Amino acid sequence: MTAQELLQYSHTPYRTELIAGRLVEMEPGGGEHGVVAAQICGLLTLHVLPRKLGRVCGAETGYVLATDPDTVRAPDASFISHERIEAIGGIPRGYIPGPPDLAFEVVSPGDRRGEVESKTRSWLDAGTRVVVVVDPRRLTAEAHRGDGSAIRYAGEDAVALDDVLAGFAPTLSAFFD
Repeated sequence: MTAQELLQYSHTPYRTELIAGRLVEMEPGGGEHGVVAAQICGLLTLHVLPRKLGRVCGAETGYVLATDPDTVRAPDASFISHERIEAIGGIPRGYIPGPPDLAFEVVSPGDRRGEVESKTRSWLDAGTRVVVVVDPRRLTAEAHRGDGSAIRYAGEDAVALDDVLAGFAPTLSAFFD
């Protein structure tokens, strides 16, 4: 399957991604997952828009990470800088070519550790600068970078992502409010 075919494909109620040309169906996220993802999008938006830093994309925004065969993945929240937006010629109607600068993945109850690690690695390999994996069940998060480093956050830790989004450092607990 190609990215264009996926764009026209619908298989309700499943969420879909394309990995190396292969369609992958996933169960819809639950209520907790949706609330945490929306909270993260809200925090990002409140930081990004007034400062005109770029754009925030909500859950299920597709990014083309590879072509021939195509890989299209969708984070739970993401940020794209103005520089990256200009480099791709603006935000398209279809999938966004290339990765976001920052991606958030919210762990769902049915997610397996290997799947989350694989998705994190695919974002980083495609050029995403930071991938934050948020675990609502454990009330933790980990920020992964392309150099292989990771920082774990818990409680009232500030999730400081200055290297990709200047000044953005909410406490982890704000993700779960």
